[in-house]
Amino acid sequence: MNVQVLFHDSCFDGAASAAVFTRFYRERVRPDARFSYRGLSHQAGGAAIDPAVFTGDENVIVDFRYSQDARLTWWFDHHVSAFQQPGDEAHFRADTSGHKFHDAHRKSCTVYLADVARERFGWDPSPMGELLHWAELIDGALFPNPEMAVALEEPALRIMTVLEANKDPALIPQVIERMQTDSLAALAASPLIATPLAPLLERHRQHIELVRAKARYENGVVSFDLADEGVDSLNKFIAYALYPEARYTLWVGQGPSRAKVSLGSNPWRPQERRHDLAAIASRYGGGGHPVVAAISFKAGELPRARSAWLEILSELSG
Repeated sequence: MNVQVLFHDSCFDGAASAAVFTRFYRERVRPDARFSYRGLSHQAGGAAIDPAVFTGDENVIVDFRYSQDARLTWWFDHHVSAFQQPGDEAHFRADTSGHKFHDAHRKSCTVYLADVARERFGWDPSPMGELLHWAELIDGALFPNPEMAVALEEPALRIMTVLEANKDPALIPQVIERMQTDSLAALAASPLIATPLAPLLERHRQHIELVRAKARYENGVVSFDLADEGVDSLNKFIAYALYPEARYTLWVGQGPSRAKVSLGSNPWRPQERRHDLAAIASRYGGGGHPVVAAISFKAGELPRARSAWLEILSELSG
């Protein structure tokens, strides 16, 4: 039995969800199952999941949008934007397998999956308690302050930094395997994380200075454009450490394979959020949560990304 686990790529919650599902499946479903892992990324315009990814005897999606493909046998997600294609939600509602679950009110897919596995299938997730704690804290932005999220001193935050910047398709599957049994401190200290982390910490320091230099704060919104600097991914909490009074952060960037607009609301001032950021992003083919969302554009579509960024900036600043 080959189980193909498809997870939200370059994401701590995605990798942790895959690790939790694997351990649950081995302990409560098929101890002899063989696992393979493949990251899924959001495509420009909200394109559907490629049917070619469903190569297992069992095919699982965790922390990523729904697919109507008949080969999808397990699904767990917590995003408001889970149902992107026409008919997705109706197809999910009609499913009778008892193996597909969605709750847009949950902070992390990892803890949601663990709760479902415990309540529905009698699995004990307590040996993975440390991973569950940090997945909930990271994906729910439950840090006590932005400085902790930017300092990157905790092992989990160092692992998060590597995963979010990763371009090697072989790395995260190895992390998923290690997450099932290793402490986060042991994983963070291993060459798998420590080797790529060193240059990433230096780049993180550069990103802090870039945001400091480029950001503008007006009408409750921190906005900046890092496309010319070739940045399409950075620590989302930098802006709040620099501008703790901000209601929103909104920026546009560009990498080798995409342009991207990122939207966020200040998790330390939740009472001030007045917009559903996932709903805004969905107009441009993006998605996420009401409190944080993103829009991907194809390589070469930076003018479209910048246009969307300016339109959204006007809306959030109003």
